[in-house]
Amino acid sequence: MCIRDRINIEVEKIIDPTPASDGAGVKLKRSIGVEPNYYDPFLMLDEFGSENKDDYIAGFPPHPHRGIETVTYMLAGSFEHKDSTGGQGKMTAGDVQWMKTGSGIIHSEMPAMNDGKLHGFQLWINMPASEKMSKPEYHYIDSDKMSTHKDEDKFIKVIAGKFENSEGPIKKHNVDPIYFDVELNESKIFNHQVPSTHNSFIYLIEGEIEIGNNKHESVKDSTLILLSKGENLKVTALTNAKFLLISGKPIGEQIARGGPFVMNTKQEILQAIDDYHNGNFVK
Repeated sequence: MCIRDRINIEVEKIIDPTPASDGAGVKLKRSIGVEPNYYDPFLMLDEFGSENKDDYIAGFPPHPHRGIETVTYMLAGSFEHKDSTGGQGKMTAGDVQWMKTGSGIIHSEMPAMNDGKLHGFQLWINMPASEKMSKPEYHYIDSDKMSTHKDEDKFIKVIAGKFENSEGPIKKHNVDPIYFDVELNESKIFNHQVPSTHNSFIYLIEGEIEIGNNKHESVKDSTLILLSKGENLKVTALTNAKFLLISGKPIGEQIARGGPFVMNTKQEILQAIDDYHNGNFVK
């Protein structure tokens, strides 16, 4: 198929995140997980960020997960991670933590700072039924070891997927994810080929952009943009802009939610709760 025959990706829906809190009262903006409730394979997307320590200092004390992957990406500030697999590390600006909770993990994320700006994202990705009870894994990805692409128009940090000759450290994943952090200069264009099977979205962190060729309402800071299925993605920066491009192959299975647990049936959720309260959660 030649490039001109490929389907252009356009804006499907623009969503303003909902103010929320989680952990021990950390203030955040939640988009996926509220609207839409589920964007297969993505279960939740939170943006946390403040210069007021009271908005984040209580952090996320120890809590359980089962059946999902969590991806935490830091833009500013620092968090200390500890979990039941023995994984631990201090995340600072630019670092990524990719955690497969599988059959069960208990972890904490606590601010490693007493004041100043904290800013980052957490994404939840569903796991297929065949992997929900797999062994938990913790991957810490240092910013200095991240693959990047830079030219006169843009700077791209590749967390997952591939952009030209830059390939992210997350490979052989069941949803074939794309996770880019893109900084695009004013009036410049970002083009990328996305698998037509994927569900994709952009989260605009700052600036103003246009997507595709069709007219759509203005898109500015802290906005979720769900994208139509297609292959040719074009983003034009109306101002200097920074955004996340995230894409993944749908799993297409029934899901059941129970707080920090995401399984396929209600009975599996009840089993997860029972395992946690009876000390059988961490295998």
